[in-house]
Amino acid sequence: MHNKTLKRKILTGLTALCLSLPLTYVPSAAPAAEASTASIIGAVISGAVAHSQLDSTIRKYNNDPQGRQQLFQQMKAQYGVNEDPYLNAQLDRIMQNLTAGIGAVDSSIYDKPYNYFINNQGSFNAFCTLGHNLSVNTGLYKMLTNEDEIAVVLGHEMGHGQKDHPAKGARQSLNMQILGAATGSQLGVIMANVVNNRHITKPMEREADKLAFDYITHTNYNPGACAAVWQRVMDKSKSRPSDFQQFMSDHPANDDRRDTYAKLLNQYSGGHVTNKDGTIKINTKDFCTPAAHGDMSAKERAYFVMGNLAAAYHNGHNKANAYADGNTVMLGQQPIITCNSSDESASVLADRLNKIK
Repeated sequence: MHNKTLKRKILTGLTALCLSLPLTYVPSAAPAAEASTASIIGAVISGAVAHSQLDSTIRKYNNDPQGRQQLFQQMKAQYGVNEDPYLNAQLDRIMQNLTAGIGAVDSSIYDKPYNYFINNQGSFNAFCTLGHNLSVNTGLYKMLTNEDEIAVVLGHEMGHGQKDHPAKGARQSLNMQILGAATGSQLGVIMANVVNNRHITKPMEREADKLAFDYITHTNYNPGACAAVWQRVMDKSKSRPSDFQQFMSDHPANDDRRDTYAKLLNQYSGGHVTNKDGTIKINTKDFCTPAAHGDMSAKERAYFVMGNLAAAYHNGHNKANAYADGNTVMLGQQPIITCNSSDESASVLADRLNKIK
């Protein structure tokens, strides 16, 4: 639709709207009302033009193969590319595993495969934008070394992509900004801001969290990593809060995310497994309180044990006997915990597990 035709239709609609409103005589307010009406008309016209342009831009970068690739190359140029062989091989592996997991519940992922790379930004973050273009900050690897936890973060970002959150967020952001622009001269600035920035809301973040859990449970990654990663962020942010400040400002609280995942783990186990302050209970009876290991706190590690137990119950391995295989407690084919020198022995835990499972 041409801009002149669009403006004419908008003005006709606004005129009809104004004529239908009741009139109240307020002499001192008349000039302000006229100015306000002019501003609203200008904003609506600019908004309509902006929405038309934004829709065109989204179609280009979100759906068109050439447009997707163009945006991907722009992202690389803007953020830089980390070519570390180990990290890139790991990223390839994670993306392949997650793609298969997502494909089990949402086959549309194969219609628009993800473009991805590691960028040189030092902050703790990963992001997915239009066109299933995904990037991981180098700074994320300063905080996360466990592949399962990294997979959770990427599964979350792919949840944004699968639900088209970047495009939806851009449209919502435009609606919020457009009333402040009564003239076309501001349109370019607004468009650049909307297209070049992420506009993900907290409800979208929560939806992506739940999707990540669903995706992870369709891979071989430990579902307990979903809660463990946020326990780790809480642990690490105490000593390095500045590394997480920007990330946490537009996301749900870390403890809320952790506790939501703990509830999902309990549900996944059929209600058999809980975690109370690092103590794992099975059928309301104490099973173990894992000790810290390496740079992993006791509480973070406990969620991995909870995840293994939840997977065992979900997959029916709880019907088999528990036993010690060296330092590892097994429940059927499912490893539960590999004991370190600060834990109770594997044989003691296996015996206890058989009594309470």
